[in-house]
Amino acid sequence: MLFCLTFYELQPHRLDNLMESRRHVTLNVVLWVTTVALILGLAPMVLAENADDQMEAEPFSRPAGEPADFSQEDGDGIIEPGETEQEELAKAVQNPVASLISLPFQNNTNFGVGPDDKVQNVLNIQPVWPFALTDDINLITRTIAPVISQPGIRPGEDRTTGLGNINFTAFLSPADSGKVIWGVGPVAVFPTNTDDALGTDKWSLGPSAVFLTMPGPWVMGALVANVWSYAGSDDRGKVRFFFTQPFVNYNLPKGWYLTSSPIITANWEADSGQKWTVPVGGGFGKIFRIGPQPMNASIQGFYHADKPDVLDDWAMRVQLQFMFPK
Repeated sequence: MLFCLTFYELQPHRLDNLMESRRHVTLNVVLWVTTVALILGLAPMVLAENADDQMEAEPFSRPAGEPADFSQEDGDGIIEPGETEQEELAKAVQNPVASLISLPFQNNTNFGVGPDDKVQNVLNIQPVWPFALTDDINLITRTIAPVISQPGIRPGEDRTTGLGNINFTAFLSPADSGKVIWGVGPVAVFPTNTDDALGTDKWSLGPSAVFLTMPGPWVMGALVANVWSYAGSDDRGKVRFFFTQPFVNYNLPKGWYLTSSPIITANWEADSGQKWTVPVGGGFGKIFRIGPQPMNASIQGFYHADKPDVLDDWAMRVQLQFMFPK
């Protein structure tokens, strides 16, 4: 649901020294990607009520008719006696340093991009793999591979589709943090972009940190990072990029939850008035099962309270996540 620690929303707009030759991709492809993302994100929600019956019949689940109680769940991603699977997983997917292996597919859609007001899609494929370094310290790794469909930013430019800059984050976090859960570690961005329009052509590195708390049904916190370029193409400008993602979640009965997790970014190298992207909004999601497979689906909508000129006012995020609890 959360924690798409990614620096791609603004990277496609760093378009100095664009290559003259571009792959031509029609708008039909973009609409197809958006439609598939919506189906993947929303269809499971429609099926979720039937899937609830399967989940409620499993061990560690809450008996039918019993009210939700999130007082026992610690959101670490490990199903323990006394915890209900559905409620524990709801908190775990909202905790970026949980000991939960997962595979999220997150589609971010920006509307009205470029001079022709077209659609930009960024599909983030972001596997999460935690490791227990010791009994007291966990290492949570997250790799984000963005598949981008980018419209032309200047008049006459064609749409480009391909891979953006892959980034990798590794959080060190106490196995038992107490009421305030935290993690710190490096984030690295690699110049894997297949076209100049889809990334920076720079190697970048910086610190990242996350802090959160889980009182009752609430999960609240923030993730923050900043990267600087240290190597890469001499033809491209240097990178200084800031990222923060505050998040507030309220968990409801039967696996439903309300969520707000805007991705706020600042491109310190951009011109004055073009640095910040500040979305405001939120949405909802659900934890459910398809057969034995635990899943998480969510959708959020955002209004850009502040943005560079190349972006329109509205954006949407749809996510489908496969979970593999211990």
